[in-house]
Amino acid sequence: MRRLVLTLAVGAALAATAATAPTAAAAPTGARGSERTCAPAPAGYAACHARVVTDSTGKPLATSGPSGLNPADIQSAYSLAGTSSGGRTVAIVDAYDDPTAEADLGVYRSQFGLTACTTANGCFKKVNQSGGATPPRSDAGWATEVSLDLDMVSATCPSCHILLVEASSASLTNLAAGVNYAASVPGVVAISNSYGGTDGASVSAYNPPGIAITASTGDNGYGVESPASYPHVVAVGGTSLKKSGSSWTETAWSGAGSGCSTSNPNPGWQTGTSCNGKANADVSAVADPYTGVSIYDSTRYQGRSGWQVYGGTSASSPLIASVYALADNFGTDAAQYTWGHAGNLHDVTSGSNGTCTTTVWCNAAAGWDGPTGLGTPNGVGAF
Repeated sequence: MRRLVLTLAVGAALAATAATAPTAAAAPTGARGSERTCAPAPAGYAACHARVVTDSTGKPLATSGPSGLNPADIQSAYSLAGTSSGGRTVAIVDAYDDPTAEADLGVYRSQFGLTACTTANGCFKKVNQSGGATPPRSDAGWATEVSLDLDMVSATCPSCHILLVEASSASLTNLAAGVNYAASVPGVVAISNSYGGTDGASVSAYNPPGIAITASTGDNGYGVESPASYPHVVAVGGTSLKKSGSSWTETAWSGAGSGCSTSNPNPGWQTGTSCNGKANADVSAVADPYTGVSIYDSTRYQGRSGWQVYGGTSASSPLIASVYALADNFGTDAAQYTWGHAGNLHDVTSGSNGTCTTTVWCNAAAGWDGPTGLGTPNGVGAF
C-alpha cells in the first residue's frame, strides 16, 4: 500500500472559533482566518460544518478565480483519476434553500472542464425534504454549504448524478426526513450529511439498506456529534492536505471532531478504538480551510460572492460519499466494508485535534485514530 508522506505540522489545540485561523499549513494569499458559515445549533438541531477562509476584515476571502484545491488535485491526491460511477447518484441533504445552486454548480463545472450537470440533462435535481418542487426559505450560510457539497461531489466524481434535498429547517427531525426521502429515490447509492448536533441515539432513516450514508464529525476539535455517531453512518473526519513536489502530504486537521459516542453502541466491526460506543471517525479526507478547496457561490454570504476557499468536515463528507459511488459495492454495510478493507487506505499518522484521556482518540497514529479514522482514500478499494 502506498502511504502518504506525512510531514505537515498540525497544532494540537482545539479547533479555533469563528474568525480564528487553523495553524496547519500556509494560508491562501490574503487570508487572515476562517469562519463557520452556520451558527451553533441548539438542542434538536444541527449546524452545517462549512468553514470559509476570511480576509483581514473577517469577511470571506473572495478571489478573481479558483485559488484552492481543484478536481484534478482531489483525484490525484486520492488516486481516483479515470474512475467512473456509471451515472450513479449521490444525494446531498442540507437545510433551507440555495436559490442559485444549479447556476453556481454550472460555473464550477465549466471552470474545470467538467461535463454540464443540469436539470435539463437529467444529471441534477433539487427537491424539498418530501420530494416536492416548492423550496423552503433560503439561508445564506446554509447556501454556501450547498455550494461546497455540490462542488465536492463534482470534483470527486464528475460522472455522478446529484440529488439535492433541502430540508425545511435545520432540525434533526427535518434533516432525517430529507435523508429518508433521498434513500427512496432509485439510483441513489450514497447520501452525504455535512452537519451535526449533540451526540444522540440513532435514527432509522440513517440506515437504509444498500446505501452509503456519510456524515461530518464536526469542526470543533475533539468531541462527538450526531449523525456521525450513529452506528451505521460512515463518520468522516478531516485532514490537512498539501502537495510537495510530486507527492501529497497529509496530517490530521486540528478542527476535526472525534471521540466515543455515549448514546450509540460500538458496532461489532470497529476494533482497536478503546471505545465502548461508536467511535468517530471511520475515514477522513481534506478539511483544513488553509489547505482548502475552491468553491463558487453567488449567494453573497457576509456580502461576498464568487470564488472562495472552503474547508471543514463539510468538504470531506461529500467527498467520501462520492468515493463510495465510484466504488459500486453496495451489498455490505458501507462502514463495515471499509473497516474490513483498511489496507487499501492512506494511513495518516501525525497531527492532533485536542486533548483526551485516551491518546488515540485525539491524536493521529498508525492504524485507527479518532481525527482521521482508518485513513483517507487510496483509490476505491476500501469503499
